[in-house]
Amino acid sequence: MNATRQILPAGSTDITRRHFLAGAGAAVLTLAQPEWVRGAEANSRIDIGLIGCGGRGKWIADLFVKDGRYNVVAVADYFADRAAGAGERFQVPEKLRFTGLNGYQRLLEQKLDAVVIETPPYFHPEQAAAAVAAGKHVYLAKPIAVDVPGCQTVAKSGQEATRKKLAFLVDFQTRAHPAYQEAVKRVRAGGIGKLVSAEAAYLCGPTWGSMDGVLRKEPQNPEVRLRAWGVDKILSGDIITEQNIHALDVATWFLDADPIKAYGTGGRKREFLGDCWDHFAVIFHFPEDLVVSFNSKQVGHGIDDILCRVHGTEGTADTHYFGAVTVRSRDDAFNGGIMGNLYTEGAVNNIAKFHESITRGDFSNPTVAPSVRSNLTTILGRMAAYHHGEVTWQQMMRRAEKLEFSRKGLQT
Repeated sequence: MNATRQILPAGSTDITRRHFLAGAGAAVLTLAQPEWVRGAEANSRIDIGLIGCGGRGKWIADLFVKDGRYNVVAVADYFADRAAGAGERFQVPEKLRFTGLNGYQRLLEQKLDAVVIETPPYFHPEQAAAAVAAGKHVYLAKPIAVDVPGCQTVAKSGQEATRKKLAFLVDFQTRAHPAYQEAVKRVRAGGIGKLVSAEAAYLCGPTWGSMDGVLRKEPQNPEVRLRAWGVDKILSGDIITEQNIHALDVATWFLDADPIKAYGTGGRKREFLGDCWDHFAVIFHFPEDLVVSFNSKQVGHGIDDILCRVHGTEGTADTHYFGAVTVRSRDDAFNGGIMGNLYTEGAVNNIAKFHESITRGDFSNPTVAPSVRSNLTTILGRMAAYHHGEVTWQQMMRRAEKLEFSRKGLQT
């Protein structure tokens, strides 16, 4: 960070938010806690390293730069062409562009404050854990993991980050939007009465077609498999975990509970070379006899929606990622309006929140636990669907199946 600042004497940490904000407009800012990231103040520029330089990685790094309070100082990606492309785009010196499977480790050795992790989901737990161990703040893409052990690792990393006074934020766009926040608040406060049931869906056309095309050229090449991670069950967690988590995350957010069991099915209809399914149908059973029906498809055309509806004895909450967010009951109504570009707006909000958490010293990291819950919920649904039957939460946790990606033939 490069900013003029005045550090309070040791022990001078008792300063109110009002006093902090009052001093924020002064030429020299006074800080509340010396242990904050190098004495970071609200206007400080935070040095970040980007781990994962594909399309999403470069896109979100650009949002960090546009925020105006971050510097991209290092990049890492398995592929040299991607690291070079991101390095050129963000004017990162060649010596700070790292490649190979262990490139992120060399990035973590550099002088920087935080990392943004945008690699295939399989790698998220190990990279986030390493970042926390290295004393870096973590901005992590969803899903957080592809299996139960990975989710448990991220949960521990979040706890360790809090202990070490580090920020750890998981980037779900819906949870960062005021309309969704208000809808959940009203439902949890009893605004639609006693909850009866819920439904969630993720409906879209073919996704990852370009990756399928890449994989077809050299299906036995491990590096090509890594490029085509979106059609690979192990690297992505399959579509129910990698993408459908958006809908199930909202459902578990409303219900604020772990599912007890799930009954599922699904399969493949599209002619992709990868091994991911393209449709799922799952019934989740939650405490108090609440049932959530979920379905997804990644084929066909004509409809695109990410939705969650929660029905109560007195009304319904109805949310759509690309549409409206409303709550209607006998006595009240809330209309959050039509969502704009939630994909971008949510990320922008989270990037701002990440900066606020670091500079104000809020290391409670509230996004971690709900992200673990929703991620595990998708894994429960996936297991049930793969078995074309019923799987309980306890069975899933007891089995703790770990997905293994072979690194043979890949550069370290």
